[in-house]
Amino acid sequence: MKQDGRLARMIHVIVHMGLLDGRETSETIGRMLNTHPVVVRRTMGMLKASGIVGSESGRGGGWKLLRTLDQITVLDVQRALSETSLLPPGISGDHPACPVERATNAALIQAFARAEEVLSDRFSELSLSAIAAAALAGE
Repeated sequence: MKQDGRLARMIHVIVHMGLLDGRETSETIGRMLNTHPVVVRRTMGMLKASGIVGSESGRGGGWKLLRTLDQITVLDVQRALSETSLLPPGISGDHPACPVERATNAALIQAFARAEEVLSDRFSELSLSAIAAAALAGE
């Protein structure tokens, strides 16, 4: 199963921006992430819609942070990038009439919901300034 690495990649970018001058171009971010600037613009657009970054066009323009790193949590970035749950339960729909499948799905849904609560709580407590501090400390 392919994993979505956008959360880690965008936190990486935002922390770099916060540690530097708070702004970068799509081209620079694309080189940092080894991806095309169009992909960067699309993804940064999600962060813009959530009020994490803004954009300026023209010479000297690019993406800029609208909030400081201590005002941005991992949960903020995750929510900007995805409207789906943090941990979608991997349930089966092969045999919906089967009582074993129904019981399995119910147990998994309940477990995933609890795990998502815990993860969401932790993500909401983890600021990007804490990640930046760990990076500067060499952790």
